[in-house]
Amino acid sequence: MSLAEEIVQLEEEALERIGSADSLDSLGELKVRYLGRKGPVMAILKSLGQLPPDQRKEIGARANALRSKLEARFEEAARAFEETTEAASIDPTLPGTGNRIGAVHVVNQVMDEICRTFYGMGFEIAHGPHVETDHYNFEALNFPPDHPARDMQDTFFVEGDLVLRTHTTPVQARELERRQPPMKIITPGKTFRNEEISTRAHVSFHQVDGFLVDEGVSMADLKGVLVAFCKAFFGEGLKLKFRPSFFPFTEPSAEVDINCFLCRGEGCQLCKYSGWLEILGCGMIHPNVLETAGYDAEKYTGYAFGIGVERIAMLKYHINDIRLLFNNNVRFLRQFL
Repeated sequence: MSLAEEIVQLEEEALERIGSADSLDSLGELKVRYLGRKGPVMAILKSLGQLPPDQRKEIGARANALRSKLEARFEEAARAFEETTEAASIDPTLPGTGNRIGAVHVVNQVMDEICRTFYGMGFEIAHGPHVETDHYNFEALNFPPDHPARDMQDTFFVEGDLVLRTHTTPVQARELERRQPPMKIITPGKTFRNEEISTRAHVSFHQVDGFLVDEGVSMADLKGVLVAFCKAFFGEGLKLKFRPSFFPFTEPSAEVDINCFLCRGEGCQLCKYSGWLEILGCGMIHPNVLETAGYDAEKYTGYAFGIGVERIAMLKYHINDIRLLFNNNVRFLRQFL
């Protein structure tokens, strides 16, 4: 039998055995048998030097073509075994695991709900910078440089007269400057105060402030809009009370308490057994604030209010530590998906 005929027979035999292999192990054994250093293909290549020059080129080309063809067929067969093994390891009757999807953070959920409630009452939404000037953060809101009320808000000073805003009320001062009454605006956003972090205080938190300026605005208008908000947000059966308070940018000033929605006024740990929960501050815009913005305080009046978003979230969801809202504990946050 000539070498050319031997190569043809070897190819037929190897392809047939590759096709009948029943495992990766048997396929590996066949590969060593036919393409290994002691296999028949390598033996033919080693014998080329003993052939006449006129046959050496032809037999060499056929032997190399056979080696390439067998290598490709071995790789193809191995891939087929791997895919079959992988498919066999999947049990389609098992329940899927699924991928967890993200969700809106609980603080943003509450802030969006507050904004939607006031937006439904006709309030526009305005935003302002986090880094404010002393003028807008304090002076335009009736905080003179030596006013003791500045001590109520521990401030992060940046440089010069720039500060991290301690409330979102500076947006009110900016909007008063650039608009003319009537105006009805809420100003949601992040604020910063240089405070010691505790269960009820943090250096960064969120507020939704709101104000209305027009002719003939009274305390009754303020009370009406806040009662409507609280009932829409917390439920119709809610009771409210307004307590006198002090804020430099409002006069008169008040704080709003609602009867505890957990115990309905009976007294519990959430409300410290008082039956009431403080939720926001409010009042009539101080005439000095209106005059600083260039308004005639005899002609125009207005009201303003400020809501701490984290406080509302803590009350609504019975959260006893504000730090839980900021430490990115996934187990905690999943409760609000």
